Amino acid sequence: MKKISFVFPVYNEEQGLDKLYSEMSKISTELEKKYIVEFICINDGSKDRSFEKLQEIHNRDKRFHIINLSRNFGQQMAITAGFDFATGDAIIVMDSDLQDPPEVALQLVRKWEEGFEVVYAQRRKRKDPFIKKSISFFFYRILDRLTDIKIPKDTGEFRLIDKKVLTYINRFREKNRFFRGIFTYVGFKQTAVLFDKAERFAGKAKFTFGKSLKLAMDGITGFSTVPLKLITQFGLWVSLFSFLGIIYAIAIRLFHPEWTVSGTTFIVISVLFIGGVQMIMLGILGTYIGRIYSEVQNRPLYIISSILSDKEEIIKNEK
Repeated sequence: MKKISFVFPVYNEEQGLDKLYSEMSKISTELEKKYIVEFICINDGSKDRSFEKLQEIHNRDKRFHIINLSRNFGQQMAITAGFDFATGDAIIVMDSDLQDPPEVALQLVRKWEEGFEVVYAQRRKRKDPFIKKSISFFFYRILDRLTDIKIPKDTGEFRLIDKKVLTYINRFREKNRFFRGIFTYVGFKQTAVLFDKAERFAGKAKFTFGKSLKLAMDGITGFSTVPLKLITQFGLWVSLFSFLGIIYAIAIRLFHPEWTVSGTTFIVISVLFIGGVQMIMLGILGTYIGRIYSEVQNRPLYIISSILSDKEEIIKNEK
């Protein structure tokens, strides 16, 4: 029998883990008619009792393997840890807050059975505040214009990937990672499953505006050099207008000196404008240089504090 691995990044989800276990148990009952099922939960440095809850679930059900990270490394790194330890023929990534409806996983599996190697869940509706939905809408449209690859709009990490695809994805070891871009970059036969994103079962959203902004920057700078090209283009336009301004100033001085008005307002505004533009451009350059710096350091993507598993393959992977 083939195996399906579920990967759940967990961060401060104490209140919803029992419900998650209940829902996934129902799904696994259907899947286990044809497949072996395993669940890999990565505790990403939770500050509540999430790890204790995961321990209880593991003691109750040995299909649940727990990877406890030494601190909070972020969602992308937690997913990376799950990928490194997944042993299934197909791997399904899901949020642990139940906003990714578990029943949709069955639809992903059906598409995989049809021969698709990457099946991504694409949001049709989402029950989020208007501001969050608006930011998400514009983010995907801007990302589509700036990146060199076409990342499907309104998608997250919720998807199924074939083991063959995972082999290549695990070769991507960059520090500032953006999995939505990586999933698209590797190619293979991909398709979408439409779904309505549910409300959180319990707790508060962990993805703050700051984290969303960082993820957006990782997506743009990791898969596009357009910001760097824009610096050059903008510099050329500023130089062109400056040259025209010089010609205009000389012509006025030579042919209509009476039109010349003394004063420093225009000069001050021009200097401040160019100074602000230069700071923005330096910030863009600094972002790319910062990415180079973090890659050169070559630090571990994550650090494991402990593993709860009876599976020899998972324990072997840690070594």
